[in-house]
Parts: sequence; C-alpha cells; structure tokens
Amino acid sequence: MIIGYDAKRIVSNATGLGSYGRTLVNSLSNVAERYDWHIRLYAPSEGVSGLRNQVAESSRVQYVYPSAAQPSFLRSYWRSKGIVKQLKNDHVDLYHGLSGELPFGISRSGIRTVVTIHDLIFMRHPEYYNPIDVWFYKRKFYAACREADRIIAISECTKRDIVSLGNVDAKRIEVVYQSFGNQFLRNISESEMQTVHAEYDLPPRYVLFVGTVEERKNALLIAKAMQYLPNDISLVIVGRQTRYAETVKNFVSAHGLSSRVRLLNHVPYEHLPAIYHAAEVFAYPSRYEGFGIPIIEAIQSGLPVVACTGSCLEEAGGPHNLYVSPDDEKALAEAIRQSLVGEEGRNKRIELSQQYISKFEGNDIVGRIKQIYDDVMSE
Repeated sequence: MIIGYDAKRIVSNATGLGSYGRTLVNSLSNVAERYDWHIRLYAPSEGVSGLRNQVAESSRVQYVYPSAAQPSFLRSYWRSKGIVKQLKNDHVDLYHGLSGELPFGISRSGIRTVVTIHDLIFMRHPEYYNPIDVWFYKRKFYAACREADRIIAISECTKRDIVSLGNVDAKRIEVVYQSFGNQFLRNISESEMQTVHAEYDLPPRYVLFVGTVEERKNALLIAKAMQYLPNDISLVIVGRQTRYAETVKNFVSAHGLSSRVRLLNHVPYEHLPAIYHAAEVFAYPSRYEGFGIPIIEAIQSGLPVVACTGSCLEEAGGPHNLYVSPDDEKALAEAIRQSLVGEEGRNKRIELSQQYISKFEGNDIVGRIKQIYDDVMSE
C-alpha cells in the first residue's frame, strides 16, 4: 500500500503539529516493511533541514515536492488542491492529513482519506485569531469533515468539539492519543544540569512554564500569582514570544517582580529536559488546548502540575494534579504553594500522575493507526 502524508508541518514546524507528524511518521516507518507500506511525504517545500532530517528517507520513506520551483501562492494551491492529481499519478492508496485539513476534491479521486484534527480553538476562542484566518480555518475544517473517510481526534475533548461544532457523527471519529518519547524520562547528568543552569542563569527554586507566550496560554496569570508566593520562588517562562510577552514584561516591571521572573526565548529543544528537571512546579494556565503536551513532559520529568479548567488539560494531566480557574491568580498561587518541595501530598501526587500518563506512553499508536487504515481501505 502506498500512503501519502501532508508533510508541510513536518518540515517547517518545530513544535506542536510538526512534532506530532514527525513522531507518528517515524513510528509508522519502523513497521513499513512488515506491512509492505510505502510512505510518501508531500511537502510544498523542503522546509528546514534540521526538521526534515528528523524523518529519515529510505527505500520506503520518501519526500515529494512540487514538480518545479513555484511561488508561494502556487505551492499553497498545490497543497490544497493541485496535489490530488499528483497523488493519483503516484498511485497513492490512502492519504492522511496530519494537521486538520485535506486537499479539496480528494474524496472524488478514489483515494481513501484520514485526517487528524488536533483542536478547534479557532471556533471555541475566535477572539485569539484574525477574523480572516478564522474564516479560512473553518472552511478547511468543514471541508476536511466532508472529505475524510475517517477522522482522528487527539483527545476526547477534541472529539466532543468535532461532534458539536462540526455536526459530525461520532462513529466517524477515533480518539488516538499522541505518542510520546522518553527524552524527559531520562536521567540528567550533573554536568548537563550545571551547563544548562549556567547557560540560562536559572534560579535555585522556580516555577516553570513552557509554551508560546501568547494570550491564550495565559502566562500572565502565573506572573500575577508570583505576588502571593514566597520571595525565594521565581518564575521561568520558556517559549516563543509574541506581542503578548510585552504585556507580561510590563506587569512584571510594574509590580517589582523583575528579579523573580525571566522569559527565555530560542531555547534549543535538547536543553528542555534539564530545565524541566531543575524546576520545582510546572504551571500551565492555558485557557484552551487540544491536549497539552507540556503537561506530559512535566510529569515525565517528575514535576507536580498546576493547570486550568475549561478544556482538555485535566484529561492530559489526570485527576491527581491541581486545576484552577484561568482567571484566579490567588487560586493559582495557592495551588503552586501546595506543590512546592516539602508540602504534604506533593510526592504522592507526582507518583500517581506518572502512573496515570503511562497510558499515553504505552499507547499502541502504530496498532491503532494500522487498524484505522485497514478499516478505511476495506470500506
């Protein structure tokens, strides 16, 4: 069987959707010979070499690009519609859209289709998006639901959103949790810890946030909570900074917290495990997520998690962590205080949380995906 994948974000996105695609394709590549699969990764450009090379090409795994150099708008057209002709010419049997969209008209081509939908934040919280972008995202979402033979949701929360917002029959949707690597489970050497500490001048005791510093992810709430925590507790925010980061910095400066709050940008992925392991608490006050991978990374690193109610974060972190309203900085501060080293129940919550996420670490994603492919091809 020849399987095509939408690889745009595999070659261009360092986190989130890109990480999902690279992890999934690498897992499926390991069994390609066993199942006689030929994997074709369709990308509008070569993207970033460091990301592209994380999926190794072989006799069974190959990247495919537009036939000739094209301006960006034609590459976008190729990915959204023109690719269908190439998929047919390449004798692709099944095409899997990895980031919530499928080429327009592919359902009429005879090629079987699967689409993974990660979240519908643009519909739940359109205020965080440009209205034109919301229009395009909705159009792609509704089209994907019409085109797809089967839909994969990455969480039960996302499945509920697809059913309610897309009016999709729940029987067409399968929940397949993302698979996770073990890089955050490994032991961090003393020398590595010292190197990373020195590189970023990390404080002795800190609360950690990892994620894009944008309004939806609500890092400002942690900065506000710092006012109610002991002075020897600092906050380290790691992630790409948007204009919202200035809001956080302005609050920090205005409230005399500059010595206790630092924002780190452009942190290499390989440094994250040490930064996680050196933290005391992980705080993730996002207002809405499709799943919440940083929570899993934090639990793997042996941290208690404090997150917010209202989306899937309780599904990701499980019942043994602490959850508060995304608008209540005092409740967040109290939850962080209860999670500091030496506080009663902290170690037990960490232990139970690690048991809880083992269902994600042990998730047979290859088996689940293969079964979905088999079912779609037999329909």
